[in-house]
Amino acid sequence: MKSAYLIQPFDIQIGESSVPSPGYGEVLIKLTMVGICGSDIHLYKNGHSYDNPLIIGHEGIGIIQAVGEGVSNERIGERVVIEPNIPCLDCPECWSGRGNVCRNKRIIGVLEPGCFTEYVSLPAKVIHTLPESISTIDAVAIEPATVALAALNRSGAKPGDKIAVIGLGAIGMLMTHIATSLGYEVFVTEIMEPKIKKAVEMGATYVPVDIIEKVYAAEEPVVVFECAGAEKSATMAIEAAPRGVDVILLGLSEAQNCFNPRSLSRKGNNIIPSLIYDHPFDFKRCIRLVEKGIIHPGQIISCYYALDDLKEALEHASKGTENKIVIRISEETKQ
Repeated sequence: MKSAYLIQPFDIQIGESSVPSPGYGEVLIKLTMVGICGSDIHLYKNGHSYDNPLIIGHEGIGIIQAVGEGVSNERIGERVVIEPNIPCLDCPECWSGRGNVCRNKRIIGVLEPGCFTEYVSLPAKVIHTLPESISTIDAVAIEPATVALAALNRSGAKPGDKIAVIGLGAIGMLMTHIATSLGYEVFVTEIMEPKIKKAVEMGATYVPVDIIEKVYAAEEPVVVFECAGAEKSATMAIEAAPRGVDVILLGLSEAQNCFNPRSLSRKGNNIIPSLIYDHPFDFKRCIRLVEKGIIHPGQIISCYYALDDLKEALEHASKGTENKIVIRISEETKQ
């Protein structure tokens, strides 16, 4: 099979390897599409910690081609989406219901070979069947949509509430789409005009950076979602948040940010990190919302590339001008 390997920072090479055989409890998936995530861009720019080349990528969909022992043959031919973060379900974090921060978590495309390849073999328990009504375009955006949906659920905000979204990358755009679709009033802040236009078309209200505190004070959103991941965006979100309003961090910037503890305490703001989603419930919730036509996450996809052009696609994605770039691996044909 053909695979794209990250050799070192900015070095992607296409190579050949053997198709993996599914082990006990696993299924073999022929991948059809894989989305590019911000974590893929980070790995592309900074490399990984392994001696061997790594296949990155984790936002995959495809068709089950074979099953290992312990998995029903009836699953062969299923259209599926991959849940790429696999908690151990046996550590203190998992036992306390926080599998998203599992200390033994398997992370496809980061800690082990990922999805920028033609075939992948993974545990059947994290491979979700896609209803026929879900289009391929929506399906490939389900994983990042689940990240946004999980953060919205964790925030405690309810439909009809006002929320604020800072940064319209893929997660910020999906947060905007999901929230407006579910009946929230959404205020967005972004610097790129095409992204602002897209969010406004979704039903959001644009808030320029220079008046963000004034607008928040007047509109009183119940939660601020920091989705930019820029150098000082978390600081901006914390400073702009009105009294008593929580700040949910999704941007995951590695840059140092700062805040005034006294001001934070007096205002009564909570800073809450939101990492991925809870297994397996959030994925199932997101799939149901797509199946019922309530959300259409595929609408954020703005560009496609072939697997052979992954390096070019990652370079393009790193500029931050696209909402979501997807790699086409193969045609969606059942066995």
